[in-house]
Amino acid sequence: MKGNKIATILALGGVPFVMVLGNSMLIPVLPKIKSVLQISQFKVSLIITLFSIPAGIIIPLAGFLSDRLGRKTVIIPSLLIYGIGGVIAGLAAVLMKNPFTALLAGRVIQGIGAAGTAPVAMALAGDIFTNQQRGKALGSIEAANGLGKVVSPILGSLIGLIAWYATFWVFPILTVLVAAAIWLTVKEPKVAKRQENVANYINSLKNIFSNKAGLLLTSFFAGSLALLVLFGILFYLSDFLENTHKIFAVKKGFILAIPVLAMSSTSLITGSFIQKKVKLMKILTAAGLLILGASLGILPYLKNIYLFVGGIAVAGIGVGLVLPCLNTLITSACTIDERGMVTSLYGGVRFIGVAIGPPLFGWMMDISTLFMFWAPAVTAFIAAVLTIVFLPGC
Repeated sequence: MKGNKIATILALGGVPFVMVLGNSMLIPVLPKIKSVLQISQFKVSLIITLFSIPAGIIIPLAGFLSDRLGRKTVIIPSLLIYGIGGVIAGLAAVLMKNPFTALLAGRVIQGIGAAGTAPVAMALAGDIFTNQQRGKALGSIEAANGLGKVVSPILGSLIGLIAWYATFWVFPILTVLVAAAIWLTVKEPKVAKRQENVANYINSLKNIFSNKAGLLLTSFFAGSLALLVLFGILFYLSDFLENTHKIFAVKKGFILAIPVLAMSSTSLITGSFIQKKVKLMKILTAAGLLILGASLGILPYLKNIYLFVGGIAVAGIGVGLVLPCLNTLITSACTIDERGMVTSLYGGVRFIGVAIGPPLFGWMMDISTLFMFWAPAVTAFIAAVLTIVFLPGC
């Protein structure tokens, strides 16, 4: 791969890297925020949820705009809005006596900005790279997403030593840097911009789904489930390490990084060799979901902390098998003028999975630990069966 292509991948990879910090960097400091602001477990989970829900809802609109106006025209302003939301949350924490509501408002603005970042960047990568290179490029971008998840708990723990709100000030710095990299290094292919109205856009989506409903709906379900489980279990693990094992700060950040390191490493390796091997992608997706389900089923019985974290790392490997395969299947199933719509919808349901994960796991924790692990385990097994039935391949 030529140097300019590598620079393009690095710049595009910076988009999901920064985006994923929006949630993952805050997970280690959520117990501290809960304590300082004296709020409930449910309220502190809203710091994640009210970032992810606006993003999930607005992502399809971002895809629509990227098809009409161009990918870079959407990505760069979105990054800047994302940074502004961080400034608002940070200022609220510094200047206000009761900052929780204003902090959530900043998180909503961040979510709106995030809607036009990683999903549109994935569509842009699909536009730039050929079928032969697309799997590797998308795998690298997914790995950057995973790397962000690995670094962010450690980074969040370190920055949290300064102040619980210091993490919010990281966002404007990084978003400006990544926006500049996209502007300077990424050359968007010249394609005719779609000029259709919203009604035609919706009809186009109906046509796409009528032809590829099994592939797309199954992929959407599996992708959102994988991230729901990942963020739900990280939310649980952060609380579990502090309250049960009295593990705090940077040490906790390193432990939280283990599962996502397993995921990102697997994602990078998987993306490097799947390319156009549709049959292999189907097998790996089903295998990843089975691994995820099996590890969740075993976790309640692992009482040793090392075995428990190792079991979560195995779940991360399962997620790492699933995501790059789904990314490649979805982008390759669409024409260039459909890609923005479909990848944005896919990004939207992934964000909804992230939004649901922490409060859902918090709710299931109140019922029983066994239920918290077994319910998503059974769902992962069901998703594996659906991939075998509906994804393309033999």
